[in-house]
Amino acid sequence: MNVPDPTAPVPDAAAPERPTPDLPEVLTPVPARAGRSRRAARGTAATLDVPAVPVPVEVGRLSDRVRVVRNVLPVLILLVVAVVEVLILTIPSPSTQVWAHVLFYGLLGPAVTFFSLEWIAEGTRAREWAELELRELYGQLRVSHGRLQGVQELMRELTDAPDMAAVVDVAARGAVRATGATHATVMLPGGLSGTARGNTLLATPSAALHPLIVDVPGGGAMKLHFELPPTKETQALARALAAEVATGVEAARQRTLDLMTLYSVDQSIRAERNMRRLLSRITRTMAERTGAEARAAFLSDQDSVLRLAYAQDQQGEALGGRAVPAFAGRVAQAGGPLVATGAEAMAVFPEARSVLGLPMRDDDGLAGVIVLGGAEPDAFDDTHIPLLALMAGQATLAVRNARAHVYSEELAISDERARIAREIHDGVAQSLAFVAIKLDIVSRKMGDAPDLAEEVRTASGLLREQIREVRRSIFALRPIDLERYGLLETMRRYVADFGEQNGVRTSLDVTGDVSLLPSDEAVLFRILQESLNNVAKHAQASEVAVSLRGADRVYLTVEDDGRGFNPAEASGRVSTAGGLGLTQMRERVEARGGRYRVESMPGQGTTVYADLPTA
Repeated sequence: MNVPDPTAPVPDAAAPERPTPDLPEVLTPVPARAGRSRRAARGTAATLDVPAVPVPVEVGRLSDRVRVVRNVLPVLILLVVAVVEVLILTIPSPSTQVWAHVLFYGLLGPAVTFFSLEWIAEGTRAREWAELELRELYGQLRVSHGRLQGVQELMRELTDAPDMAAVVDVAARGAVRATGATHATVMLPGGLSGTARGNTLLATPSAALHPLIVDVPGGGAMKLHFELPPTKETQALARALAAEVATGVEAARQRTLDLMTLYSVDQSIRAERNMRRLLSRITRTMAERTGAEARAAFLSDQDSVLRLAYAQDQQGEALGGRAVPAFAGRVAQAGGPLVATGAEAMAVFPEARSVLGLPMRDDDGLAGVIVLGGAEPDAFDDTHIPLLALMAGQATLAVRNARAHVYSEELAISDERARIAREIHDGVAQSLAFVAIKLDIVSRKMGDAPDLAEEVRTASGLLREQIREVRRSIFALRPIDLERYGLLETMRRYVADFGEQNGVRTSLDVTGDVSLLPSDEAVLFRILQESLNNVAKHAQASEVAVSLRGADRVYLTVEDDGRGFNPAEASGRVSTAGGLGLTQMRERVEARGGRYRVESMPGQGTTVYADLPTA
């Protein structure tokens, strides 16, 4: 604020009225509110009550009279002179006319001069009085401006203070600077305090200083010392500073809590490689910070398609199988946090009235979207979003690391399966086949010992069964090139080879338009591969029928006429040759937004159903 120079000439009282500047004088405190955001703390300023300096009524009346006289007096004088001259001309005696002129003009001139000088003197006195009042007003403006600057600097420094110790030090220095106190002490609960002294030397002994103690809202106190008794304005200013100190303390406490939360999250997810546990920890921490009652994480797969990876709400925990809501896609496109209420929130979580979406994005692109659901329409305010966005950034890195770990494991498993298949084929399988041939030769040469020949033939039969089992393992272990042949041709080749390798009649029926994302094709083929492997290992079936149907979704059915089993007893079992159990196959399908079901009973065969959404 530019304060005019009090030595500048004061405009005439009759001049046009100037705009009234802002006149801050008395600072009244604003109560601190717990949990107020940094933006609110920065924008909070003490309210300014400025008593207007009264301008004397005489000044206004004088200017009105001067204006009237200036406009009316010349005309009035002309009229008076004209009337008097006409009256004098009616006097018959010339000498009497002369004396009449002398008398009239002798009285009129001094009277006009007297009144003119009196008006000028009265205007001068009013001008001097107004200039004195203006100087006093400028002095008040200087004091108020200095106080306002002190409060603003204190607010800015409190906002930038990194911790509680810095807050009390900044508060003490700012109180001295703003109030002109000789020294100040700020005390907070827990024994934390800070003291600051002014730059001027004390002319008054410390024992003679006048103390002023004000409470800091939320706990603590601020003690100021003055050479003169503090005025009401100074006391009001001290209370306003105490309110700002409370705001700064709460902001520093919130920042400390945020940093501790970020550190805790970072430590808990840094080495986590299990995706479900990882997403559960991250979303649970976010939900606890905001009071959210539902949470979900949607991850972007290698085809850049969002899929549900984890959810927890009133319906329980889910790892897939749910459709991705439109809100999650909107958050992914926006690239920043979004809040939705009403019907859009209920489309994500039926019990939610507001949802907050946070994208997990880094330099490599979108990794996923985290969505939190609250039961209130205003469950998410601006104070939580920056911290949650940072936590989403941490989650992005953790998800990338977990995926890289899983990918490296899958790559290592694939390489190991191929190596084992080659070694079995080139080593064990060849040796077993050679032994079987030798046993056949021995059996033919032992015609004169029927019992021994029968034993040899039995051993040869068992050996050939083991050879078929080894070949089935090699068939299950060998990699399949989907990219080379495509899904349908690869399935046709695999089903036909499976029948030949295992002596089972097989059939493949394809109907409709089968359109899947490349990553979904790999999952569907993996389900087919594991289902047929289970048939070869456990079903003792003579016929297997595979059906693939394309419609609104792609449906896979694998049905055999084997001995069947109880799915409840085998759900947690993992197959041999690095295969997947029923639970793992279900999780893999549901993670892609699909469904998986096994129907079987002892003696009645087995049917596997799986479906995935179309591309």
